Amino acid sequence: MTTQNNQPDWNKMAEKFDLWVPFIGPVGEKMLSVANVQAGSKVLDVASGTGEPALTLASKMQSTVDIIGTDAMEGMVKVAQNKVGKLGLKNITFVTMPAEELEFKDNTFDYVICRFGVMLFQDSQQGLNEMCRVLKPGGRFVFAVWNTAETMPVMNWNYLAFKGKIEESMLPAIEKLTSLSGAGVLDAMLDKAGFSEHEIGIENIEYQFESFQQYWDLMEASDLLKIQFDCMPEAQRPSIKNEVAQFAKNFEDDGGQLSVPHQYLLVVGRK
Repeated sequence: MTTQNNQPDWNKMAEKFDLWVPFIGPVGEKMLSVANVQAGSKVLDVASGTGEPALTLASKMQSTVDIIGTDAMEGMVKVAQNKVGKLGLKNITFVTMPAEELEFKDNTFDYVICRFGVMLFQDSQQGLNEMCRVLKPGGRFVFAVWNTAETMPVMNWNYLAFKGKIEESMLPAIEKLTSLSGAGVLDAMLDKAGFSEHEIGIENIEYQFESFQQYWDLMEASDLLKIQFDCMPEAQRPSIKNEVAQFAKNFEDDGGQLSVPHQYLLVVGRK
């Protein structure tokens, strides 16, 4: 667990985080499409995790762009940088750096992107301030953050299943994950950071699994709920799976295939 907000230990989860990459991959594709990065540009991917969508952009544009990916977790950066070598990319590098303390000069980048990172910063406002600072005047930014808890079913199921069974402070961090979804919250933060213009739209993605069991196997394999399970006796753990399975039934078809719609906010603008 991190020191704040009951987030998972992203360093320890780094090797397993890629199990979720296929499910959120369409978000990165949408972001890159909207960003429309031009040749000759310098791009910053903040909270890049294990490397996406920065690696996809680097592979697509090769030597025509210069990309730096940052993440506060050294474990994530190590995984991402290993991929650079395996892919033979020369136009991208990853460094360990918290969003709140970007070690770049003012007005350095033509584009700043961040997929599902802003709401997880220890200080989201300071992270936005820094991203605005290092973006060139007229530079373009694209962020993705989760919408409401109700439109993020997978994590909401887990939160509801554990609620009342473990200490409140140890519950899945659904409030933090969806903390920027309130009316006007993100608008005010972007204005305060100094971005000159922005638009916020609602986008949809769908997690698809062959069965509930496939979904649950992924939850266990990725250790996403390890903190919560470590808080309760092993004999009680099957009750969590059973309760989550009941939530999931509303999203199963007659053949047992599980399709779970999610919403996120796509934020696009300029400095």
